[in-house]
Amino acid sequence: MKLFKHARDNNYAIPAVNCTSSSSINALLESAREANSPVIVQFSQGGCHFLAGKGINNPKDTQDAAVAGAIAGAHHVRIMAKHYGVPVVLHSDHCSKKLLGWFEGMVRADEAYYAIHGEPLFSSHMIDLSEEDLKENVEVCVKYFKRLAKINCFLEMELGITGGEEDGVDNSGVDSTKFYTQPDEVHYVYKSLRAISPMFSIAAAFGNVHGVYKPGNVQLRPEILGNAQAYIKKAENLSEEKPAFFVFHGGSGSEKDKIELSLTLGVVKMNIDTDTQWAYWDGVRQFEAKNREFLQGQIGNSKGADKPNKKFYDPRAWIRKGEQALIARVQEAYRDLNSINRLAVASKL
Repeated sequence: MKLFKHARDNNYAIPAVNCTSSSSINALLESAREANSPVIVQFSQGGCHFLAGKGINNPKDTQDAAVAGAIAGAHHVRIMAKHYGVPVVLHSDHCSKKLLGWFEGMVRADEAYYAIHGEPLFSSHMIDLSEEDLKENVEVCVKYFKRLAKINCFLEMELGITGGEEDGVDNSGVDSTKFYTQPDEVHYVYKSLRAISPMFSIAAAFGNVHGVYKPGNVQLRPEILGNAQAYIKKAENLSEEKPAFFVFHGGSGSEKDKIELSLTLGVVKMNIDTDTQWAYWDGVRQFEAKNREFLQGQIGNSKGADKPNKKFYDPRAWIRKGEQALIARVQEAYRDLNSINRLAVASKL
């Protein structure tokens, strides 16, 4: 809460990167250490299932494998963050109505962890019922937020639809008018959740799209966020210029000027997935292209028919190249979000 308030008041945001393995988690923590700033490690339902292992059955109702992967990933982050020396917000990403079994499992794990340690296992969770009507969306959020508030866990909710496709959620055919949230809708959410706790953020749609797109194909309108802030301030008779915490979804490929403007309007978190996926793969791709002759067999290359190639096909060699490329891409995100060296002012958080 203090971190997000400091970010909102000082016009910067924290990058939130989807992780699917210990490799991507460690690379993200390393990038945060290099930037000397906090980071948000987040897991999608699909990412959690992958963390657990695709060989484990994942029933649609209870989402056992995804829950197990989320818990395993959370404990890995908690252990390794201490060694990297960076503060981490541990977050679960989009949870649609059909995935509420996964959400329920994580909240139960949070409650059990809180009973022992006095804090939840995760820092925050996201409920994404943007495909449902507004009333149901808010009712479900309120229901779970009452539980989260008791254990000091933050809630992110989605309002309006983020276009494109990510992790099996495909909104590419949705009416584009739903990509832009109205101020009165944001106020309705704010008022409903603020009555329970101030520990929440709103992923309000302002033209956001998941995935990759050509410049000009998506019309981002971050001024929508400013209009919503003004509406809330007036309706609630508040002194704060930016009473709400906003989240920028679909950050990959977004125009730099739109990102910069959004930071002045209350965005405290920006999601990045597609660009970091590509960066990781590109690091591996370049390694393979450079060392192709050493990756065609266990023995034999231009240096001799009996020369071993183990140091090239050892997964640690090419995985590390993927990690380094991801680290570099996240550094770019830190710069875009005005978030470099924020631990230098840690005493103010």
